[in-house]
This record gives sequence, structure tokens and C-alpha cells, in this order.
Amino acid sequence: MTAIAATPRSAPAGRTHEVTNQPPPRVGHDAADDPVLLEGLAREGAAWYTEDLHRIGRLTGSEQVQRWAREANAHGPVLRTHDRYGNRVDEVDFHPAYHSLMEVAVGEGLGGAPWADPRPGAHVARAAGFMVWSSAEAGHGCPVSMTYAAVPALRSAPELAAVYEPLLTSRSYDPGLRAPTGKRGLLAGMGMTEKQGGTDVRSNTTAAVPEGDGTWRLRGHKWFTSAPMNDLFLVLAQAPGGLSCFLVPRVLPDGTRNTFRIQRLKDKLGNRSNASSEPEFDDTVGWLVGEEGRGVRTIIEMVTMTRLDCVLGSASGTRAALAEAAHHVRHRRVSGALLADQPLMRNVIADLGVESEAATALALRLAGAADRAQRGDAGERAFLRLATAVAKYWVCKRQPAAVAEALECLGGNGYDEASGMPRLYRDAPLNGIWEGSGNVNALDVLRALTREPDCLDAFRAEVDAAAGADTRLDTAWRSLLGELGTPSDPGEAALGARRLVERMALVLQGSLLVRHAPAAVADAFCATRLGGEGGAAFGTLPRGADLAGIWERVPR
Repeated sequence: MTAIAATPRSAPAGRTHEVTNQPPPRVGHDAADDPVLLEGLAREGAAWYTEDLHRIGRLTGSEQVQRWAREANAHGPVLRTHDRYGNRVDEVDFHPAYHSLMEVAVGEGLGGAPWADPRPGAHVARAAGFMVWSSAEAGHGCPVSMTYAAVPALRSAPELAAVYEPLLTSRSYDPGLRAPTGKRGLLAGMGMTEKQGGTDVRSNTTAAVPEGDGTWRLRGHKWFTSAPMNDLFLVLAQAPGGLSCFLVPRVLPDGTRNTFRIQRLKDKLGNRSNASSEPEFDDTVGWLVGEEGRGVRTIIEMVTMTRLDCVLGSASGTRAALAEAAHHVRHRRVSGALLADQPLMRNVIADLGVESEAATALALRLAGAADRAQRGDAGERAFLRLATAVAKYWVCKRQPAAVAEALECLGGNGYDEASGMPRLYRDAPLNGIWEGSGNVNALDVLRALTREPDCLDAFRAEVDAAAGADTRLDTAWRSLLGELGTPSDPGEAALGARRLVERMALVLQGSLLVRHAPAAVADAFCATRLGGEGGAAFGTLPRGADLAGIWERVPR
């Protein structure tokens, strides 16, 4: 009889699926527990908001809000052009998670509320809250941001502002298309670009004809109009007297629908939770905002504030990615040691930390300038005019590179959707495009330098406040001043605009860090960004950099 060999016993079921050497979920933390953010909040005059910011931070770090963020992006907005009977409805449906995010954002005053708050620092508080809350999910920040930005532009039409501003500054989120004055709160959007011109808004073909009763009728097609479910829109159209700005509500005061045909929603790289659309106007009712023929001048008030939010959002996205990378390396082991203790990884995280702190300090400085400008400070208004364009160019330009580096810190885990890093990466390029791409903002800096000399005076005063504190900063500033003071051919100036604006941003960030950041951070920034001691990639801080001092500032 032939013997049968014994079958080898298999390993106990599941042994290969025991999870080791993976970081714990990053939940239950306070996203506002960040010395960089808290120090900036106090420095710019809103220390009174600290407790509220921590409350928002704890909510942001909760498992519930992280789930809302995932769901709002996994189940994006859906356009319904018609009802079952064939009637046009032009509705956009959202997942309940999106509405939950919006309810918190508006309820916490991150929309238009600061315009109704007389406290000094109200706009700084709102900026810090926006940065913390949008770090959970950036897409829903778009309608929140536009609502915030619409108020100063709408004030160009005092009679319209008297009706709508109290609702735009409300803390009540009241979605749905109904007569605006019958709602508890309103959201605003804007319609500027058209397919034939993009940022060249003066080539717009949307036409506006006066009716003789104070209303106008608009006909045309907009190319990128975000948040089409909002209640009110500031729209550019060609009036007989030139390009003008109009207030276009989705629902007219008598409760009837205004013509606002949504042709399609954009299928975007990121920003998936937010709806961006192409609306068509056909005999659409609008009201003139500002002077006829001065539409760009009117709506630029809104553009300036949304550019501020682009900087806030990019600083927030950079810091969110840094926090995820730092959490991973503090728990992941390679070759028997934590990644956080390995020299090269420490260099990478520290370098990202320097980049993030510079972005955050500049963003909050702009928020402080915005707050003081609204209270009549002409110098701060001039600084804001120039520094916002400078920061919009540079901080938004740096976000994609920083997020990509942070994602790489997680290796393959970071490339997996479950980590959340791919969403941060897809969202990263948006702020560099929204409200003018890099070239638009660089050329806007040249325009401000040429036409508004008080802007350069204010910028100079800000940088000069750090004079003598760091020789590398002083040298870079002297070189830049020489270039700013040298007349050049307009074509040559445009050719070098990006280089000029980059240097302006770095000098401005260096001035802020030298004055307000710990020596470890300021020294590393000046050495690498101004002194030529760093490389082209992150993780190239020079020998002698105080990595431990920088790591103390990295969020947990």
C-alpha cells in the first residue's frame, strides 16, 4: 500500500493581515493647535477669537467631518436641467455631506459675517477660521469665499446693498431657490469669464440692455461660473456705455425664476465637491452695480477679496498636507527607526515646515491688512493692493509642489485615495488658476507698480521693518529695490515679471519671518530662499540648519 505524504499545515488564517508599522488614523485632533496660526492670529489683532478657533479646529479634526469631506467629493454635484415633465428647473443636487459642511462654514461666520462685525480683527478671525475649516475640505470654500467677497463690490450700489447685505452677512445657511428676501441667508457668486476670452473679460460678448424701469436684460453665455446654486451673482456684461457689472438673482423678488439656464457642469481635475457651470442668460433680469462702463473697476473689489482667499486656501492646503506627512513619519519605521528620526526625512519635513510657515505668515498679514483697510487705513489698503497680487502669484504657485512632496513622504500609501492625499493634490493647482493665473497676477503687480506708486511705498515700509536683522534679507532687498527703481521697456518688464514677483514674495516672506518667527525658521528661510544655500527641491536645507527648532512648529 502506497503511503500518502502528509499535507503541510497552512499558517493560521489572517496572520499576513496583521497590521503593523502603520500610523494610526489622524482623527480626534485640534486642527487649530498650530503655533504658527495662533501667533499670527494674535499678531494681526484677533486674539479674542482663539477659543472659537480651537472649537472649529476640534470639529475639523473629528471623524465625522473627515467623513463629510470624503462623501462630498465621492458624491459630487449633479445637474438636473429639466423635471420629469420637460420643464426647465436648472437645479444642482448635492450630497447631504456637502450641506453639512456648508452649514458649519456659514454658521461660523466664514462667509459674509465679518462685514457686519464691528470688532477690530473680525476679518483676521474669519481668515483663520477659513484656513482651519477648509483644511478638512476645500471645495465648499468656493461659495463661502465668493459670498464674503461680494459685499464690498455690492456696496457700489447702496440701494441694492441695503436689501441684500444683511442676508449676505447672515450666519444662516438656507439652501434652495426662493425669493431672496424671503430667505434667512444668501450666498453669492460671480460670472466674469466667457469661452472666447477667458481672463480677457473686456472681450466679453454678453449684452445688457436697459429696460427703463431700473432693470436690465442680459443675453449671453458664461464659461466658468462656480456655485450656480447660489442666490445672487455679480455678472459682467456689455452695456451701451461699456462693460458693466450687474446683480443677477436666480429668483426674482416676486418669486419667479430668473432665466439662468445651466448648460453643463464642468468635469474638473479637483474641487469635485463644488459645482462649476456654464450658465446661459436669455432676457435675464439684472440690476446695475456701480457706474455703467466701469464694470471691471466695480467687480475688482470682489476679485481682490477672492484672491485673498486663494492665498488663505493655498496656505491651508499646504499646511494640511504637511500635517499628514508629519503624522505618517512620526509613526512609520524603516530600517528599525522612525522616519521622523532619519536625517534626510527630517530635512524634507523641516523644509516643508519652513515653506508652510512662510505662506501662513503672509496670508494672515494680508488678512490683517484687509481688516485695517476696511477701517480706513490708507497705507494698509495700498499694501493690500500690491501684496495680494504678489502673494496670490507665489503662495498659490508653491502649493502643488509642496503637496506633491508631502504626498511622497507617505510613499505608495500617499498615492492611494484612502489616504486623502490625492484629493489634496488634485485641489492644489486650483488657487493658482482661479481669479487669474500666474501670468495675470504677475502683470497685475507691474500694473500696480506703474500706476499706483503708494503701493510700492507701503510694500517698502513693510520690508524695511526688518532692516538689519539678516544680511541675506538686506542684500536681496537692496538688489530688488535696484530693479524696482530702474525704468524698463514694457515688453522687457513683462518678460521678467514672474522673476520679479517671485523675488518680491520671497523678500516679503523673509521680512515677516525675521520679525515674527523663531530664529530656526527665519534662518533656514533666508539661507535657502534668499541666500542661495538651498536646492531646487524640498529637503535641501543646508548643514547647520536647526531642524529640531523647525520641527517644534510642525503641526501634529
